[in-house]
Amino acid sequence: MKKEISIFEKPERFNDQYLQACGNMSWYDFVLAMPSLVFVVTGWKANGKENACLHSWSSFVGSGPGNFICIMNKVDKGGHMYQSLKETGVCVLNFPSNDIYERCIKTIHNNEFDTDEITAAGLTAETASKVNAPQIKECFLNIECEFLWEHELFEGSKEVAIALKAVNVCMDSEYYNQSKLGRYGKSGYLLYVDQPTNPETGETTEFGPGIMEQGIPLPLITK
Repeated sequence: MKKEISIFEKPERFNDQYLQACGNMSWYDFVLAMPSLVFVVTGWKANGKENACLHSWSSFVGSGPGNFICIMNKVDKGGHMYQSLKETGVCVLNFPSNDIYERCIKTIHNNEFDTDEITAAGLTAETASKVNAPQIKECFLNIECEFLWEHELFEGSKEVAIALKAVNVCMDSEYYNQSKLGRYGKSGYLLYVDQPTNPETGETTEFGPGIMEQGIPLPLITK
């Protein structure tokens, strides 16, 4: 039986202060626990230091032969990443495998303005090929991007959606060969999952970064 779940009626634990501390989340983030790709956005801060922001809540889509677009759906206007994008107009999206995820988490804590955030997290910064931004050597995929536009999530929101256009891709050959490491499975893309929550009891299930396993191929039916 399906249950209607109000966005306003929630267990006491999920009060406004708790949701704010979790990253300005909605109660529905925990109820739905929808997965999205994990990556680290890198660029230069105004003082020339490396900026690295562990990110999710985004979507990727091609639109014609020359356009591959990333929509980052939740970017804080008060953060270093937003400021870097506005000042430079470029960034790199770096996709980690599970073996370096713990180091990527450290970018959250090593985020002072005077910190080289890639280096402080125990990762290696290298120069991107097509845009003026650093990228992470240890990540198996780097997507170099140019800023297209931004839009508030709603009027007066502290966060915006930002569109980026890919101008270059660098991928480890062991990953684009699916018979070797591949892009899926334990060594490939990571998915962020908010802790799945029982909307009636408020009980949460701890959940680490998810992975994608291949399903059974089905024929494409066009008519």
